[in-house]
Amino acid sequence: MSEQRFVAAIDQGTTSSRCLIFDRAGVVVGDAQREFTQIFPRPGWVEHDPAEIWDSVVAVVGEALVVAGIGRGDLAAVGITNQRETTVLWDAVTGEPVCNAVVWQDTRTDQLCRDLEGAVGQNRFLDSCGLPLATYFSGPKIAWLLAEHDGLRERAEAGRVLFGTVDSWLIWKLTGAHVTDVTNASRTMLMNLRTLAWDPVTLAAMGIPAAMLPQIRSSAEVYGIGRGVLEGVPVAAALGDQQAALFGQCCFAQGEAKNTYGTGGFLLLNTGADLVFSRNGLLTTVGYRIGAQPAVYALEGSIAVTGALVQWLRDNLGIISSAAEVEDLAGTVADNGGCYIVPAFSGLFAPYWRSDARGVIVGLTRFVTKAHLARAVLEATAWQTREIVDAMNADAGVELTSLKVDGGMVVNDLLMQIQADVLGAEVVRPRIAETTALGAAYAAGLAVGFWADVAELRAQWQQSGRWRPAMDAGTREREYGQWRKAVTRTFDWVPHP
Repeated sequence: MSEQRFVAAIDQGTTSSRCLIFDRAGVVVGDAQREFTQIFPRPGWVEHDPAEIWDSVVAVVGEALVVAGIGRGDLAAVGITNQRETTVLWDAVTGEPVCNAVVWQDTRTDQLCRDLEGAVGQNRFLDSCGLPLATYFSGPKIAWLLAEHDGLRERAEAGRVLFGTVDSWLIWKLTGAHVTDVTNASRTMLMNLRTLAWDPVTLAAMGIPAAMLPQIRSSAEVYGIGRGVLEGVPVAAALGDQQAALFGQCCFAQGEAKNTYGTGGFLLLNTGADLVFSRNGLLTTVGYRIGAQPAVYALEGSIAVTGALVQWLRDNLGIISSAAEVEDLAGTVADNGGCYIVPAFSGLFAPYWRSDARGVIVGLTRFVTKAHLARAVLEATAWQTREIVDAMNADAGVELTSLKVDGGMVVNDLLMQIQADVLGAEVVRPRIAETTALGAAYAAGLAVGFWADVAELRAQWQQSGRWRPAMDAGTREREYGQWRKAVTRTFDWVPHP
């Protein structure tokens, strides 16, 4: 066992950076968070400034240590969890970003993805990477940047420009190592799920030089020793945010599942050592890999917009002044008044994968009030999750009876009840809702012996709430039919060239 008393987790998300410090019992003793700028240069384009992301991370690490009342010497290790697919390119010599990061939500590669389909279609690379061709993933983003920036390809071929998802960017800034882990690599479209190595056929098809890519490592091992704000601390884990939540929820057994409600929504099912390729629009991905142990795989259903819809209600429409107000406002009405909101702001992810879709509000009458809109916002998250669960049930051949939930939205008790109602299944919230950061801390702690094994981690898991369905089956299926009808109204909004 390590003599140090704490493990830190850097949770670098889509809208904010956060640092949480955990003790040996998995209890948060220090927490700091900062939002950073969202950049929207054109419709459908979403960017971040990598330098601002780094500055925010440095700030929250320092603040969390102060809140905890400890120094960096008290940390046994730090783990990183991050927004996935977001693409960062930086100069290998100066360390400066060569352009803004292209965020996972960005749709600028829509035409490029269709060009890459060729005669095969959207599943051209599915057998290798488990992913359909979509604007979501990093590979096409890299290809777009190399094509659009003069001289960038030549520099990349010479290894003078490096690529990384946000985990790689942070590890490089902290240690100087150019690495990524298997979970983040599995979201690029460029890693072969069987070999856990960059796939030369896919790289050639997308025109991406191997010289710019990081080394692929496991999710829990020491990548290097920290510098600066984390001087001397082992940087010992990296997990894409949703895989980190799977780990933090202790879904270590085949068949266990969790759903994370953040900017988007992400439901993962542990499939163990089995590579399960979906027939129903889900993604096959790496769940995690601990050191030299075999990789654990997962099926994932990805929803582009969940918590971001509440932000839209607040920031764009001004109906609420804080995200927390949505629960009280929605609770003043018994139902949605016949109104449905489908937040296809950047297209639809699983199970549809429709980049031509755009958001709609349907069923509007003079009866509908802002309270009904607030209720429809919460229901949109629940119904989108129901669609993922249906697809997962079909792929796995097993009906889901209980769903572990986490993320920022699970403090909303009304949403949790709505979710149980539309699923017809129990919803269970853990004692520590921010299991994304906990998963990164757990993986880092395992890597340095702070915790002995996953059995010790599982023994720490506790629930803080449980919701059982109260909606009758007839109402559930009738409302689901209306939701699916609303979804069809989003299709074909963006004309293809």
